[in-house]
Parts: sequence; C-alpha cells; structure tokens
Amino acid sequence: MAAEKKSGYRKNFSLSVTFIVLISILFILSLFLAFNYSKKSIENEFVSEKVNVLEESIKPYNEFFQNKMPEVSYYNGFLDSATASKFVDTLSLKFPFISKVMFYDSEVKNTPVRDGVNVGHLSIGPKSIFQFGKKINPDSVKLFSELDARSFRVDDDFNSMALKLVRFIDQLDTASVPTQEELFTNFSVVLSNKITYLNIPPRQDLKVYKEMLQSKLNPSPVYQQDMLVFQLDPKKIKIVNTRPLLYQVIRVEPLTYDPIDTSDENITTEIALPGAFSDFKLYFTSSKSYIKKEIFIYFMPIALVLLLVYGVLLLVAFLIYRNLNINSKMFKLQYDFVNNLTHEFKTPVSVIKIAGNNIKSATALSQKEQQLYGKILDEEADKLNGLMNKLLAFTQIENKAIKLNQEEVNIEDFIESTIESHTLKHPDFEITYEIVGFKTFIT
Repeated sequence: MAAEKKSGYRKNFSLSVTFIVLISILFILSLFLAFNYSKKSIENEFVSEKVNVLEESIKPYNEFFQNKMPEVSYYNGFLDSATASKFVDTLSLKFPFISKVMFYDSEVKNTPVRDGVNVGHLSIGPKSIFQFGKKINPDSVKLFSELDARSFRVDDDFNSMALKLVRFIDQLDTASVPTQEELFTNFSVVLSNKITYLNIPPRQDLKVYKEMLQSKLNPSPVYQQDMLVFQLDPKKIKIVNTRPLLYQVIRVEPLTYDPIDTSDENITTEIALPGAFSDFKLYFTSSKSYIKKEIFIYFMPIALVLLLVYGVLLLVAFLIYRNLNINSKMFKLQYDFVNNLTHEFKTPVSVIKIAGNNIKSATALSQKEQQLYGKILDEEADKLNGLMNKLLAFTQIENKAIKLNQEEVNIEDFIESTIESHTLKHPDFEITYEIVGFKTFIT
C-alpha cells in the first residue's frame, strides 16, 4: 500500500471489500425475508385452499342434487318398484354417499285416503312404499301396499312433503308460469343427511290439482306422483385433496367436533359442508414438520433467484477487482517505463554534454578526434531522435493508431556502438565480446 501511495496510484480494494460485504448482508437479509414470506404464504394458503378442496369434494353431491335427482320428474309419476330400483342402483354406484332410498309410489285423488294427507277435496296418499340400499335385506324392500288390510302410519317425510305440495297448490297463480327454481324449491326438502324429492307435475296437472283442492270434480281424477327420500352418509364423501403437500389429513367430522387432544405440533382448519351435509364439516390437520416441507418447496425458487442475483453481483465485484488489479499493474509498468525512458534520455544527453565539454576544453583537435566526436554526437543525436520516435510510437500503439514495424538489427554493429558510447564516458571501460550462433535480431 505504501508503494502504491508512493507511485500515486490507489487501488481502492477496501471499496470492493465493502461492496462484497454489503451485498452479502443484503443476500442473507433477503433470504431471511423470503423465508418468512414463504412461511406466511403457506400458512395463508393452508386457510384459503380448503375452499378448493371443498369444491372438488362436493362436486359429486352438486351433480346429484342439481342434475341426477331431478331426473325423477322425467317419469311423470309412473315409476314402479323395478324401475325405481334400477334408478337407485345407478345413483348408488356413482354417488356412494347415498346409503338408502325410500320410494313412495303415490296418488293424488279427489277422494279421501286412509293413509296420507287430506286437505279440502284433495287427497295425497301412497299406493306402496319401498326401500332400497346395499344393506337392505331383500325381504324388507317392500314396506307398504294399499292392498294390505292393515293400516300404515305414513312417516313425517311423506306428510311434510304432501303438506308442502298442498300449500304450493293453494298459493299457485294459474295465470302465470312458475320458474324452474320456484318449482324445484317447492318440490324438494333438504334436511340433515336427507333429501326428499317429489316429481314435478306438468303445469296443466297443477291447474287440476288446484281445482281438486277447491271442489269435487266429476268424474274423480287420479294422478300419479313419485316421491323419493334419499338418506345420505357424509362419511362416504370422497375427499379430493387438491393440495396433498399442504394437507396431511382431511376427514369429515360433525360440525360440533372439537378435539380434546390439541397439540402445538399440529396446524388445523375447518370448513362447513353445504346442503344436506350442513351438520358436518371438513377437518384439516397437518403437522408443522409436514408444513415445513411445503414451505421449503415454495422458498427454494425464490432462494435460487436471490442466489443468482447474488452470484451476478459477486461476478461484478470480481470484475471490478480484476480491473483494479490490471490497472495497478499497467500503472506500474507505465511508471517503470517512464523511469527507464528517462534513464535512456539521460545517457545520450550525458554523452553529448561530455563530448561538447571535451571539444570546448581542447585547444586543438586532430582530424581523428574531430571524426570521433562528430560520430559520437551524430549517434547520440540519432539515439535521442529514436527515443522520441519510440515514445510517440508507444502512444500511438496504445491508442491502436499504428501497427508495429519489425526491424532486423546487426548484433556486432549494435554492440560496437554501445561500447563506443560507454568508452567516451568511461575511458577505462574495457569489454570483450564473442558472437556465436546468430548475427542479427528482430526489434
């Protein structure tokens, strides 16, 4: 460093070191902030992504409720036990959460019924009742027939649906057309783990129902109505884990479920199921070690980008250091070149000065001495001129203004001229030489 100050050049390596330290601190700080950001993002996703899991898991239920269940209306009330059994089997295979189905083959009459609902002149009662399901004994499929002598107490599912139909008919405006949403709402009942659906009759049948409610028609009409009660098992819902790396365990639990064993090592969240499963929820559980894997997966791309930026900045710092080092060496070479060139200038100047003093102090010069001094002055002047040309050429070469011209020099002539110039300064200087192998060199 002292030599650098003496020569007048400062590398400022401390600035490079400061730059590297600064970007290293920023790199470490960025990694820390990126990790915290990744952790916060995954924790937020743990809470928000449960909606996607719910949507995917509940898709079969929505398809059943919105598309498959209304297909009952396509039969216009003419479902029999065999057709109903096939229909239920098809649904059970596709939707495993359907555990049992009650089928009410019913009639709407203008005469009172023994088993059913009688309001005004309108009566609704079942002809027969069947139950279908994987665990239903074949002997227990048929529960009731109007041909049976015994009386049968119709359950609340049938009565509530029949009364809902009566209220709808009573309030029905026959001059307007009810919307599909209005019809679907009035011909279905959604309860906990149970959906009751009554086939929607044509509009002209609804008008007749209203007339039957208000008066007795002649002849007395009879219309067919099919009602199905679907018993659902929320535990049979196929859970679709859209984020398996985020959610370790997902299960269906009652809405009131609150685990007693709550460990700090686990992270939990929950979301309520819709519709007939509204008394249940999806319960999500993941251990903190399991979540950390997802955090690192999220964090690694960010860390790689930061590492790439850090590497580029280190490369820039290295290039700056290399350029400073090269410039330092170039400055040293230039410094040495100037010193050497100054020395080269002093030599011919000293020789010329000595020759001039000798000529000045001599009272008389012989012809031989005149020729010697003339030759020395001429050679040293040529050397000065050559040095000036070299200095100019060096500047032009550095600026790439000219190309180098190679010149062949005779070694013996070069040595003789050098010895003569030194003999003039040092008369006692003696030197012998021998040339072996080559006589010229390129400069």
